[in-house]
Amino acid sequence: MIFSIICAYLLFTTQVLCRDDSEINSEEDVGVKYANRCEVCKILATELQERLEQTGKVHDVIEIGYSLDDVQPKKKTKYQKSELRLIESLEGVCEKILEYNIHKERQDSTRFAKGMSQTFKTLHGLVDKGVKVDLGIPLELWDKPSAEITHMKTQCESLLEENEGAVEDWYWNHQGEVDLIKHLCTYNALKGTDDSCLNEQLTTAKGERGSADKSEL
Repeated sequence: MIFSIICAYLLFTTQVLCRDDSEINSEEDVGVKYANRCEVCKILATELQERLEQTGKVHDVIEIGYSLDDVQPKKKTKYQKSELRLIESLEGVCEKILEYNIHKERQDSTRFAKGMSQTFKTLHGLVDKGVKVDLGIPLELWDKPSAEITHMKTQCESLLEENEGAVEDWYWNHQGEVDLIKHLCTYNALKGTDDSCLNEQLTTAKGERGSADKSEL
């Protein structure tokens, strides 16, 4: 009985059907829908831009180059315009994807966002009220990264490796002139393919299109 109630709830809120194993033919049959290339590039560009904005606040002057005898002076450069800043910004950028969750109440690329989904907020609320909720996985695993999220991290690493040159080109030659997401995704990683997801934004409660709340970014 409880299983039927939960299945009905998930079907209503997330369009996920509960099926027995004999009916499973693809990942979507069990509610898994992996990110497409556009969605991966969008998240990568967003996270890298945020990281660059953070490192861009450092106004240090650093010394670069090698001096075997410490006699020849090392070249000094601003950290903001250094290769070190780019390297540190790229380091672990795809790991940030593990902070995301699937918001299955949404149908477009905004389903990938930080913060707990409305579905799981409701389910946690039921548990807090003493309602027995059985999703087939232990409660402590509810908030762990889903299959879609862990797979998107791998997709991010592959896409970044393929387009590392495009990132470097933007950093040295187009930064401040062209948006990173445009240069990396539209002009390179998604060139000649559908990039419509880049324009998708979270719909607010009033039905307006706008940026997601900071708790979900």
